[in-house]
Amino acid sequence: MKKILTLGCTIFFLFSFSQKTMDPIEYKSSPKVFSIKGLSQSVSIDCGNSRMILLSGQVPLSAEGKLVGNNVEEQTHQVFRNIENILKEYGATGKDIIKLGIFITDITKTPDFRKVRDLHINLQNPPVSSLIEVSRLFRDDVLIEVEATAVIKNKLE
Repeated sequence: MKKILTLGCTIFFLFSFSQKTMDPIEYKSSPKVFSIKGLSQSVSIDCGNSRMILLSGQVPLSAEGKLVGNNVEEQTHQVFRNIENILKEYGATGKDIIKLGIFITDITKTPDFRKVRDLHINLQNPPVSSLIEVSRLFRDDVLIEVEATAVIKNKLE
């Protein structure tokens, strides 16, 4: 019983501490990334010593909503610009990405995606990933969409 009580107090203390220093869930957007009504660009979750940042699927649209690129390589550059801009809102970079979900309309173009991806991720400890070929994305001219999850250390105040 004493162990359970001690564990409960420890959990309460840690929860209270994190509550006082930081919101447990925080939504952020970048003004440099196109926003869609009814969709959050990202959310972060306080995990104690770190924060997990989850990004909505990013597509190759400029901040004004215009398509950037007409092939997978060009579009992937814009996708990662969007990812990096959102991560900057939390003080993070592509090197903090731990998971990618890639949706591509032509699986044979995967090397074009990887060439660009490798400029943005931690190649020493690359993120876990899922690559899925899809018949279509939300627009016929969009060839790739990428979801990302990153983890950063919390700053102590």
